[in-house]
Amino acid sequence: MSEWLVLTLAMVAACAVVLTITLLSNRRIADDDDPSQTPDVIEYMTMMIGVIYAIVLGLAIAGVWEGRGAAQESVRLEAQALHEVDVRSAVYPPEVHQRVHTDVETYVSYVLDTEWKHMGEHGDLTDRGTQLLGQVRKDVTDYKPANDHEGEAYQPLVDQVSAADDARSSRAQSARATMPGVVWFGLITGALITVGLIFTLQIRRSPKELLLAGLFSALIAFLLFLIWDFDAPFGRGAISATAAPFLDLFPHASK
Repeated sequence: MSEWLVLTLAMVAACAVVLTITLLSNRRIADDDDPSQTPDVIEYMTMMIGVIYAIVLGLAIAGVWEGRGAAQESVRLEAQALHEVDVRSAVYPPEVHQRVHTDVETYVSYVLDTEWKHMGEHGDLTDRGTQLLGQVRKDVTDYKPANDHEGEAYQPLVDQVSAADDARSSRAQSARATMPGVVWFGLITGALITVGLIFTLQIRRSPKELLLAGLFSALIAFLLFLIWDFDAPFGRGAISATAAPFLDLFPHASK
């Protein structure tokens, strides 16, 4: 199911539930009921709970957005390190450089065509990808420099392979959801409480009040959707982390 369809259904459902409860509850209110008699303490508590929940939502969104940024940065660092390995190995003999180039392209192609999808669906990396990166490391470390020029390039190449491996490990950590279940419980419970407090203020059937109640509930649903979507940086939708750094530096790697 498309993430945009999920968002639409969630917002429509939230609006429908709130408006339905509002209309049904208003049938039980007597004609002489005066909503202006709502105690001030209830209005104050409603306002404070709304403010506190807004702060919690903001912190949650900031946290998952930062996680998405870190995931995208790990992809960039990995792609850049592999590109440096490919370019710097040109100082080696042609057959060695070609072997390194081929193995780097093979690894990148596998990441783009196979591992990326697996990462989004399962939240982890594949053993095959680890083996392919290990082959790139073997190509670099097993070669014995034949002269001083090649010797000067050897250690930087090893460092770049280590940087790619480290970035791959960071990508593996970012592939999993970071929001604990207890946090989701708090967010959803807080949403129900915050929306439920609308009814303590005795909103009526006037178009303005119904519109505001519907928009408020839809906004809560939209913010929860953002948190849910950002919580899986590689797994959901058009606003997830992308493989653009790999595609930019290795345009011929993907099928």
